[in-house]
Amino acid sequence: MASNSTKSFLADAGYGEQELDANSALMELDKGLRSGKLGEQCEAVVRFPRLFQKYPFPILINSAFLKLADVFRVGNNFLRLCVLKVTQQSEKHLEKILNVDEFVKRIFSVIHSNDPVARAITLRMLGSLASIIPERKNAHHSIRQSLDSHDNVEVEAAVFAAANFSAQSKDFAVGICNKISEMIQGLATPVDLKLKLIPILQHMHHDAILASSARQLLQQLVTAYPSTKMVIVSLHTFTLLAASSLVDTPKQIQLLLQYLKNDPRKAVKRLAIQDLKLLANKTPHTWSRENIQALCECALQTPYDSLKLGMLSVLATLSGTIAVKHYFSIASGNVASSPRSSDLVKLAQECCYHNNRGIAAHGVRVLTNITVSCQEKDLLALEQDAVFGLESLLVLCSQDDSPGAQATLKIALNCMVKLAKGRPHLSQSVVETLLTQLHSAQDTARILMCHCLAAIAMQLPVLGDGMLGDLVELYKVIGRSATDKQQELLVSLATVIFVASQKALSAEVKAVIKQQLESVSNGWTVYRIARQASRMGNHDMARELYQSLLTQVASEHFYFWLNSLKEFSHAEQCLTELQEENYSSALSCIAESLKFYHKGIASLTAASTPLNPLSFQCEFVKLRIDLLQAFSQLICTCNSLKTSPPPAIATTIAMTLGNDLQRCGRISNQMKLSMEEFRSLASRYGDLYQASFDADSATLRNVELQQQSCLLISHAIEALILDPESASFQEYGSTGAAHADSEYERRMMSVYNHVLEEVESLNRKYTPVSYMHTACLCNAIISLLKVPLSFQRYFFQKLQSTSIKLALSPSPRNPAEPIAVQNNQQLALKVEGVVQHGSKPGLFRRIQSVCLNVSSTLQSKSGQDYKIPIDNMTNEMEQRVEPHNDYFSTQFLLNFAILGTHNITVESSVKDANGIVWKTGPRTTIFVKSLEDPYSQQIRLQQQQAQQPLQQQQQRNAYTRF
Repeated sequence: MASNSTKSFLADAGYGEQELDANSALMELDKGLRSGKLGEQCEAVVRFPRLFQKYPFPILINSAFLKLADVFRVGNNFLRLCVLKVTQQSEKHLEKILNVDEFVKRIFSVIHSNDPVARAITLRMLGSLASIIPERKNAHHSIRQSLDSHDNVEVEAAVFAAANFSAQSKDFAVGICNKISEMIQGLATPVDLKLKLIPILQHMHHDAILASSARQLLQQLVTAYPSTKMVIVSLHTFTLLAASSLVDTPKQIQLLLQYLKNDPRKAVKRLAIQDLKLLANKTPHTWSRENIQALCECALQTPYDSLKLGMLSVLATLSGTIAVKHYFSIASGNVASSPRSSDLVKLAQECCYHNNRGIAAHGVRVLTNITVSCQEKDLLALEQDAVFGLESLLVLCSQDDSPGAQATLKIALNCMVKLAKGRPHLSQSVVETLLTQLHSAQDTARILMCHCLAAIAMQLPVLGDGMLGDLVELYKVIGRSATDKQQELLVSLATVIFVASQKALSAEVKAVIKQQLESVSNGWTVYRIARQASRMGNHDMARELYQSLLTQVASEHFYFWLNSLKEFSHAEQCLTELQEENYSSALSCIAESLKFYHKGIASLTAASTPLNPLSFQCEFVKLRIDLLQAFSQLICTCNSLKTSPPPAIATTIAMTLGNDLQRCGRISNQMKLSMEEFRSLASRYGDLYQASFDADSATLRNVELQQQSCLLISHAIEALILDPESASFQEYGSTGAAHADSEYERRMMSVYNHVLEEVESLNRKYTPVSYMHTACLCNAIISLLKVPLSFQRYFFQKLQSTSIKLALSPSPRNPAEPIAVQNNQQLALKVEGVVQHGSKPGLFRRIQSVCLNVSSTLQSKSGQDYKIPIDNMTNEMEQRVEPHNDYFSTQFLLNFAILGTHNITVESSVKDANGIVWKTGPRTTIFVKSLEDPYSQQIRLQQQQAQQPLQQQQQRNAYTRF
């Protein structure tokens, strides 16, 4: 996470550089607001959302909204409309308005205008502000009054405001419910107004009594007004109310199924299906077997494909949840019905080969979900039906380039991946079908099919060898055009080849790929393929591709980035030459690798820019360099047993010192240092993990594996040499049980288990240190290094971006200048923060709460030392705050009893939804100067002055005696 921090935007200008920027921007817009030209005023108003986005702190937002409220009060209706749009766009910033009363007062003054349009805009403005003024009685009164207006525009605005206030305020909802009920049932109310009033009832869920009265009213409306529009609006409101109040969901499902079954109008049936889908997504656990059965019967009986498609979509959603397990568990208890003969399965089997692609896709999806979730059933025939249905759908959609066919194909391919994972014995036939169809499919379909093959091969690597021959043959004849689809296909197919070839690529495969790339690919395609090669551990291929790209980039930063990747690939390629039992060549391989790594880190540092500092990449590579050096040092330490054996008097020294390890000579101390080094590296890998909040799960798992490698070696040193008696293998025994998601992880886990078995077999059998112990350690290092390192996605690509901006107040005019505080007073430090996101917020994880840690240290003392309680000497506080609309604020009370300059550090970390803490930063520092308060200073001076005559008198008496 980027460590961005900024000072607070204080009211008086001149407080730091960024405040000047914010204040000058605000003054520029204010100048536009004061302009006499309407166009310039409008332009200034519509530029405010951009200002809020750039400077999202309360002091600026408060000032800006007060200026907008002035424009709203004195401007014309067009300006008011612009202010309304700005307010609606900036909804997440509304709670940062500090002077809410003053802001609302300026807005509310327009409600008394004679112009109904002005009143309507004001009502909409009040409705947009409902989240910050939910209990304003004058606003409630104005809305009730305007509902009786004779002007349609004003009434519609009042309806909008009433809906917003009902969602926020229980009191308003209770008060307005009867009014709305009277208007809806009143004969004088036009039908179109009734249709707008009914949706307000969806917000009547604040308590059970209110929800019940709203349900009764809606039930009456559905019965009393059977016209299509009224039934559709009432039913949909009914559904939204049930979804919010939760207790009435089963009744609502029954009501919708009743309309679906009995109402002849297609529009009502479509609405019922749409609402059933909503309830299936939100509350699948409330669906009973009878509900699913009724839906299956409707789908089997309907002659309309569009309605059948909708019903199957609902069933497909339910089939992936607990509802389908409930359905079959009850079915199995009934002697008359078995899973094979249930209506749900019959419907799915009937639809699998339907001439409508969408219906066929949902039928196959239902069958797949049943097959995967109902593991305990004997569903051999269902498995075959699912596979055959997927095959027919694949053949149908792979020949069609239309968007509809591609969407259907995605559903089918997702089902294939799920089926291969849930029922591994079916994966072989699924892969064979994909490979057969890959030759004749359209390019768009081929890309999707390649992604599917890669996903299956990652889960089941045993299938990789079988598909490699077909893939390479296809790569040779893939086509000669340079279209975007062809370029995408080159990347997708190369990725599958890298996944399928579990060991190093053969010369033939490399030649085929390079030949194709030379003929039709552009530089970006080559880079993407090289990136995939680095991720899959094919470093020799990646190095050649990066080398070919060096002269094709226009920026020196890109050149250094590609050069660093080339050097890293070369460094990792050197490690592939390692051989078991050959320790001298292992040292030379590691030294050669380190040489290229050092070249690469120099290039990587040159590639970084202030906007893209490449902090994760640099830290990851530095850790890899330190790990390789630690491995090299440990092999040298093991060799020192031969080059520098323990002296003859080593046993005597050990007995004298009472330390049995001293009989091994100098190697014991070196091993202890090595163990500490590996533990330190594991701790640094842990810090890198905690700092990578935006990383994808595969990258984090990779960092975790590097950390485990360090812990493994440190544990092996301790178990074999330093403390074999107390070594425990229990905590390490379960590491292999976890499911591995990649070939790299599988190979690393295999090495871990092998090393642990070797260490456990040697442990306590031979007294340390023997050549067997050192050989075991060296072999463990070589085994770890022989697994090619995987550079995961986050090394190349950042899909999620999250950063925190902090603002502290009080804040000095100059960052180096301290804030003056009297030592008998406490400093109230306000910390405000804004969470900023990239284009895909919350893709991997979201911020649940922010942890703020404030600490102070004394930099320099001034004045005399006084006896002060130890509690008053330091400040160490921590608070957790939950961001609301990406904004948070809290305060700390700090004590500075000791005179002098204190350094205050505010550091933020975040906790995600799973409770994991991430040390993301930023870290902000300010200085405080603690001064003696005037009263204490005055008393101290008086005491000094009183002591001076006494000292002089004593001196005079001494002279007299002398």
